[in-house]
Amino acid sequence: MPDLTKPLTIAQLGCGYWGPNLLRNFSGLPGCHVKNVVDFDADRRKFVETNFPLTSALDSLDPVFDDPAIEAIVIATPAGNHFELAKRALEAGKHIFVEKPLATRVSEVDELERLANAQELVVMSGHTFIYNNAVRYVKQLIDNGDLGEIRYIYTQRLNLGRIRSDIDALWNFAPHDISIIQYWLGDPEPLQVFRNGMDFMQPGIEDVVFLNITYPGKIIANIHVSWLDPQKVRKMIVVGSRKMVVYDDIAEDKIAIYDKGIDRKAILGENMDFDSPPRQVQFNYRSGDILLPQIRFTEPLRMEAQHFVDCIRRGSKPATGISHTRNVIRILEESGRKKED
Repeated sequence: MPDLTKPLTIAQLGCGYWGPNLLRNFSGLPGCHVKNVVDFDADRRKFVETNFPLTSALDSLDPVFDDPAIEAIVIATPAGNHFELAKRALEAGKHIFVEKPLATRVSEVDELERLANAQELVVMSGHTFIYNNAVRYVKQLIDNGDLGEIRYIYTQRLNLGRIRSDIDALWNFAPHDISIIQYWLGDPEPLQVFRNGMDFMQPGIEDVVFLNITYPGKIIANIHVSWLDPQKVRKMIVVGSRKMVVYDDIAEDKIAIYDKGIDRKAILGENMDFDSPPRQVQFNYRSGDILLPQIRFTEPLRMEAQHFVDCIRRGSKPATGISHTRNVIRILEESGRKKED
């Protein structure tokens, strides 16, 4: 049996926009010690040492990679250097947790997988919403068949700012929605990916993107992301043949289940069935109750951090490991290829 209380010493690279949240959660886990944080900005190092006295802030990467006491590295730097840092960490024999995106190409994900497998190391991506209880509740509805056959999913992840220069709005926001959709549907391979976006503020960096994905089983998904929108929206809607679900991450009621739908009405014919072809197709319209289930809130990032530590201690594969991450990156990479064509 694995020792789930075994102490674990980790280091974190980067403590900028999202880094303090990761540092807070990993520092709060039982048996987990964040020994070092590396950041090239003196103000960020001062923040770390002021608020996390058990953690030493460094301005160099080498001591972290060379320290045999450090078993795992959390990477929370700008997206463009995730792959190189992840590769170097694995080559140094460290488990890695990398904020999304893990990489920008499927080939890079495959290279990290080869390195990890050679040394039996854990690779986990920071797709935090997979550890959100509301997202997991919708997953149960889908898997239990409560929604019927899934017909389509559409999402909106919108805001006014924060504009980035290292990645566009699609790579900034859409990994969340792609990850959730893939999780809900069981990580299928899409049949088609199409992207339409526009760069208004910075040449070559799209501020608004519509991403369309076609899946097997006549399931389609539409993802709308933008940092030029007047409203903050974090909404996903799943339309099934029996029921429909709205997941609104910023609403008080995260989940609303609509007992609504449209069914073809059977026409009495020769086969006591749907006559083909009928003179006129008729439909039944259903409009039932709206259920607002109570979702127990646990900070997803806390669950995510604990999962990473548990996977290291157990020697198991993370829920957002290489397999899940590869499919997310494949969709993002495929959307870029279509755009170039």
